[in-house]
Amino acid sequence: QVQLEESGGGLVQPGGSLGLSCAASGPTVSQYALGWFRQAPGKEREFVAAVSRSGLVKADADPVKGRFTISRDNAKNTISLQMNLLKSEDTAVYYCVASPEVFATGRWARSEEWPYWGQGTQVTVSS
Repeated sequence: QVQLEESGGGLVQPGGSLGLSCAASGPTVSQYALGWFRQAPGKEREFVAAVSRSGLVKADADPVKGRFTISRDNAKNTISLQMNLLKSEDTAVYYCVASPEVFATGRWARSEEWPYWGQGTQVTVSS
């Protein structure tokens, strides 16, 4: 079992930056890949980025390449998502996710591959 708690959402202007954090807790957190999904109003959940157990392997979605950076601190059991050059289409609820197997299967972009989800944090990009 893994518990996930996001923080850092808010309102930001287009072109601005925002950082999200996720604190993971549980006896076996180090055995889980961690990542981020997002869901905009009226749309399906969308993969954003993920990082392996070691923190050495990362994956991110095409819409955020070059703008978002995921990082992991295994000493603190946290991951972060640094979001730069934000656009209005980045507006969504952002969810922290955990999975024990996803980097082994390669199916990190599929929401059903992530069994653990946080409550989500709202990110709004608007002028």
